[in-house]
Amino acid sequence: MGGSPSKPEPPGGEDGIGHSDGARYRSAARGPVLHAIVLAAGCSRRFGSPKQLVKLDGELLLHRVIASAGEVAGAAVTVVLGSNAAEIAPLLPPVGLQVNREWREGIGSSIRSAVRALPGACDGVLIVLADQPKVTASSLRRLVAAWNKQPRQIIASRYSAVTGVPAIFPRWCFEELSALRGDVGARAVIARHEDRVVPVLLPEAGIDIDRPEDLLDLEAD
Repeated sequence: MGGSPSKPEPPGGEDGIGHSDGARYRSAARGPVLHAIVLAAGCSRRFGSPKQLVKLDGELLLHRVIASAGEVAGAAVTVVLGSNAAEIAPLLPPVGLQVNREWREGIGSSIRSAVRALPGACDGVLIVLADQPKVTASSLRRLVAAWNKQPRQIIASRYSAVTGVPAIFPRWCFEELSALRGDVGARAVIARHEDRVVPVLLPEAGIDIDRPEDLLDLEAD
């Protein structure tokens, strides 16, 4: 591990987690296995109260995001909580739950802890944010459709001159995702491997809830 870190080798050798990719990565009997992670650990400092409890049309936004993730990943959905976890967790539907007690470090800690806990049979991970209200199950299906065609590539959303999340990362990215630190998120991995990225145009991913006025704008639509 000394010296400058090298790029992980895309499937064709070891996947960086200790499994040979080969038939494990994709078999003729099934498509690639996807797990979804919903990141909802932040403290919503600029919003002023927990964004995880924001309601749109009478429904918790977090519930919407979880339902959309479930549409493409089935029961293989994990929600990562951190700040206000004790208040939010009882409100969640039946779903995998991970509490990131290092949430103050930044988003990298939530991705790191969730990816490290992924099951061994997982071929790819869909990373979704809890505060992108216009991202729907249909949006995520477009990402999954692209990944099913090219499961060794990173499938990332393209919006507002940004290539970012929601995004699907194949298994060879897991080592880098599980090494993220601080407030460095998944976009750093996307940028590092731009030659392995398939962008999918999702302008709706460019809308997020960061401040109270963002919610007011959505409610006015």
